[in-house]
Amino acid sequence: MTRRLYTLLVMLALPFASLGVLWRSLSDPEYRRGWSERFGRGEPLPGSERAVWIHAVSVGEVQAALPLIKALRQQWPERPIVVTSATPAGRTRAQSLLAGLSAGNSPLAGLGGKPVADPTLQARYAPYDLPGCIGRAVERFRPALLLVMETELWPNLLQGCVHARVPVLLVSARVSERTATRLGRFPSLLRPALAGGVRVAAQTAEDAARFRALGVPEQRVVVAGNLKFDRAPGESLRKAGAELRARWAPRRLLWVAGSTHAGEEQAAMWAHGRLLRELGDALLVLAPRHAPRFKDVAQMLAGTGLGVLKYSDWKQGKGDDPARCQVLLLDTIGDLEACYAAADIAFVGGSLVPQGGHSLLEPAALGVATVTGHHHEAAPAVAEGLVARGAVTQVGNSFELSDEVLRLAQDKEARTRMGATGAAVTAANRGALLRELSLLGIKGSPPPLAG
Repeated sequence: MTRRLYTLLVMLALPFASLGVLWRSLSDPEYRRGWSERFGRGEPLPGSERAVWIHAVSVGEVQAALPLIKALRQQWPERPIVVTSATPAGRTRAQSLLAGLSAGNSPLAGLGGKPVADPTLQARYAPYDLPGCIGRAVERFRPALLLVMETELWPNLLQGCVHARVPVLLVSARVSERTATRLGRFPSLLRPALAGGVRVAAQTAEDAARFRALGVPEQRVVVAGNLKFDRAPGESLRKAGAELRARWAPRRLLWVAGSTHAGEEQAAMWAHGRLLRELGDALLVLAPRHAPRFKDVAQMLAGTGLGVLKYSDWKQGKGDDPARCQVLLLDTIGDLEACYAAADIAFVGGSLVPQGGHSLLEPAALGVATVTGHHHEAAPAVAEGLVARGAVTQVGNSFELSDEVLRLAQDKEARTRMGATGAAVTAANRGALLRELSLLGIKGSPPPLAG
């Protein structure tokens, strides 16, 4: 497949994609905000300095980019930074983190997507991968550098920046064997851009080998590690978790089912029902991965007969006291990590169902005993390492999940041991940030990374 044919297919799909965005906006107004940004439009970035453009597709990648953003801000304080995301949740989270950064506070201070005070720190939607959209974005951003987080291999984005002589670095980059095989069947799609000036900071040696096979010259590929290890939990996050714990569950078990997908909420509720029967009382914080599903999950919970409270209501002073409820539905973006910090046990979703898994590093770094399923195609090396060291246990279905959660609930020593191991493993694997900054010619120690 040539890039021209790919572009034609994207153009043909664009009307349907636009209709899909408009349809979703009926239930989630965030899809309507920043509509023109998807076409590369919007206000030019302020200032005379050329910008650093960081593309992070959604929430997980945005949060992983935070240490890098902090370090770049310290090195180049006058240079605008624009973070682009493909999803409303990613854009909102980027606004929140940049607001906290611009205010000089903890990233948690900006929760809720409040406007960024510093105009040189911007969060926008990523342009569609069409030459015209990419060209308009390049014109408005005037990037001195494009940093692409993890897996985002968009042919026109990469080629457009290479053509405009914008250096491109794939940060914490990874590509699965399956994806590499598919891309290898169409060498003309990505190879010209990858060979023309893109550099790669790969997560693993296997990722590096796949990028070389796709056309990146060997001298422009290094193994730098996973940037997500470098986002160490800070005191502000731990304090937020302690406060939530004291308010919600001072004398009972608190566990979190985070980033769940359809089918996993039911599995978590099965496990929670068993906990309630065995322990008498416990609190489950249930956090669906995607905001459009909050309403459906709330309806499902309403039929359980348990005491249920929505986190958004609690924040507004509505509803019951969380200390008296049995299930807290986390229906906001950006608060999951603080809930992990409050937890005794965490289950990380996207793993019992074939969604590729979500970040195990957030609860593990906080020293929380963590359970997950077997689907971790998105980051297999991270999952394998944590499981092999005993920091994470894997389960295959809802019955095994309920068994493991009950076991950990009844064995505080096992929880403590798993949590300590998880914190140690994540600490031992930090260092990707320094290696990636060195590729940008930035030497010395980065700023504090706690978040």
